[in-house]
Amino acid sequence: MAINKNAVYGDTTFYADVCKNFDYAAQFTTHDAGLLDQIKSCNSVYRFRFPIRKGNGFEVIDAWRVEHSHHQSPTKGGIRYSDMVNEDEVMALAALMTYKCAIVNVPFGGAKGGIRINPKNYTVQELENITRRYTVELAKKNFIGPSIDVPAPDYGSGEREMSWIADTYATMNPGQLDALGCVTGKPIALHGIAGRREATGRGVAIAVRECVSVAEDMEKIGLTAGLTGKKVIVQGLGNVGYHSAKFLVEYGAIIVGLCEFEGAIYNADGLDIDEVFNHRKNTGSILGFAKATQEFKDSGEGLEQPCDILVPAALENQITLANVGRIKAKIIAEGANGPTSPEAEAAFYEAGGIIIPDMYANAGGVTVSYFEWLKNLSHVAFGRMNRRFEENTNLNLVNMVEGITGVSLTPVQRATIVKGASELELVNSGLEDTMIRSYHEIRETYKNNPKIDTLRTAAFVGAINKIAVSYQNLGVWP
Repeated sequence: MAINKNAVYGDTTFYADVCKNFDYAAQFTTHDAGLLDQIKSCNSVYRFRFPIRKGNGFEVIDAWRVEHSHHQSPTKGGIRYSDMVNEDEVMALAALMTYKCAIVNVPFGGAKGGIRINPKNYTVQELENITRRYTVELAKKNFIGPSIDVPAPDYGSGEREMSWIADTYATMNPGQLDALGCVTGKPIALHGIAGRREATGRGVAIAVRECVSVAEDMEKIGLTAGLTGKKVIVQGLGNVGYHSAKFLVEYGAIIVGLCEFEGAIYNADGLDIDEVFNHRKNTGSILGFAKATQEFKDSGEGLEQPCDILVPAALENQITLANVGRIKAKIIAEGANGPTSPEAEAAFYEAGGIIIPDMYANAGGVTVSYFEWLKNLSHVAFGRMNRRFEENTNLNLVNMVEGITGVSLTPVQRATIVKGASELELVNSGLEDTMIRSYHEIRETYKNNPKIDTLRTAAFVGAINKIAVSYQNLGVWP
């Protein structure tokens, strides 16, 4: 599951793979070469180093922030904390964020950040120092702000780190009304939004559900329509993998395999995701789980076990030409960014499979981050203004219907019908609508052009066209 520090995969880099996919999709558009080059290029790449105190001495930290596209403002993208972070990877992820936002119609340009550390090697105080210093360095170069560039959590970071970023930015910008909108993924107590933590995983599950709901497409790959009874293997038991598995089960799927860096487990009859999660929390490993019928010390073997759907939700470059021929799944849903190499994708489609591309599948996080950003700018929680009004309106309707029909509802029935929507329910509704609409938009592009051979290419074509329109409308200044 590890990648090397140069992010070289075969003869290409991660960023080169993204550009290769872009160039392939661009041939199905009608835009001139100059505009396509503007869309593809990273506009701003900021690499910097800063010292921290470590024990009795100092340690120098390498860090990056890349703003890929300014066709929309602000730019948006997570901050990755990993000792494998490098400039090529951050550029690739920033580019994917641009296309991802366009695919789900979120008005942001793409960005990404990275700090080259292993968080496990630092105390909480050291991590706070690193995060705050990183934020200051961004602020010094105007690389952060609610209308400039808005970070979010990524691999190795979470609500805690976003809180430190928000506090640091607010401290450096006293009196700025929208200061907390400088970052998303914050805890609820610091004006975060309900549903953000599980948003990416929920989005992956909705993406899979939409894909398998189309009987015509499922018939072509030898599956029945619907998620009920579908067997799923999930790679990664972090935030995205855990919630992807949880919501897939809620929609009727069966989790038969789980893979982590220490190994993999499998049970054809199903695994309880919470039991495995608690076992790993208590023992430090998913291996040794009593209800697993098979386990593998090489986590890569876990990807190759029998299933209908494979959800790689860990790191990039997990499915390559070296192992794609042994993948038994009919559908790969990319919860992680870039888990499938272009060559492996071509081979998988040739074998009759479907890949739900990362740019769409894991866009739930940025979608709900958009809702959080809107909440921070409006300074009011979703539902606060209208929830009681909705309840009173619904109550009047129920009373009227009961009076006309002479039938009285039970208290439980009345409560269910009358209840106004909470922030969480509104967020989940907005996320579900976004994921459903976006999938069928991609599929329509895929079906309407016989030359477009994958859903990823279709997603790229849609994104390129939307971004091109933005650039054309903006014009060139001066």
